Amino acid sequence: MGAVNGLKVLVVDDEALACERLLQLLADCGVEEAHGLTDPQAVAAWLDRHPADVVLLDISMPGMDGMTLARQLGQRPQAPALVFSTAHEQFAVEAFELNAADYLLKPVRRARLEEALQRAAQRRAGRPALSFSVRLRDRVLSIPLEDARYLKAELKYVTLVTHNGEYLLDEPLVTLEKQLGDAVLRIHRNCLVMRGAVQELRKQAGSGEELWVIRLRDIDVPLPVSRRQIPAIKSALGKASFIRTIT
Repeated sequence: MGAVNGLKVLVVDDEALACERLLQLLADCGVEEAHGLTDPQAVAAWLDRHPADVVLLDISMPGMDGMTLARQLGQRPQAPALVFSTAHEQFAVEAFELNAADYLLKPVRRARLEEALQRAAQRRAGRPALSFSVRLRDRVLSIPLEDARYLKAELKYVTLVTHNGEYLLDEPLVTLEKQLGDAVLRIHRNCLVMRGAVQELRKQAGSGEELWVIRLRDIDVPLPVSRRQIPAIKSALGKASFIRTIT
């Protein structure tokens, strides 16, 4: 809660009642410094006088829509983290292309707002996000990092595989690898595994060339490992108990 308490948040929503409701929710989350604007064209001048850590903004607004405003904010030297709050699900992909910390659907619930603020605080601190935002039919869900097992690139999308399901992500695998840092290991050109989910690295001797596979917690089928990645994986795991040879 401490990281959220210290955030300076600006709410941008042309509907005064919606703006007031978000300000009340922010107070309920423990945010001590929050302000609201109903005119998106006044945001830049306001931020020049009152720097903010997070801008919580609507999308459909007269004069300047939230996407246009987000692009402008992203060009500022000390760009604030962006959290969108909207009644429209269809802008989620574009929002995350703009590097949004989160995407909230109205009516915003306190728990989801607090989660978004935590993500924004982590981003401001330079730490990877603790969850993935995914689209599922008419909803945007937040999948905790601890539920993830691996990420696999297929055609234009990346599949996030968890202990109990699969979800499509729009971000490229290389971008996710940079964001997640040491939380992941690359085992193949198209696959990243969660370091904390690794149970075993196996060398299977038998017919033809050498084959390495990695076994993950809660995943029945082991994943193939590129031979060129083996030295880096062994170094990263650092424990002989992870490595076995199966003949």
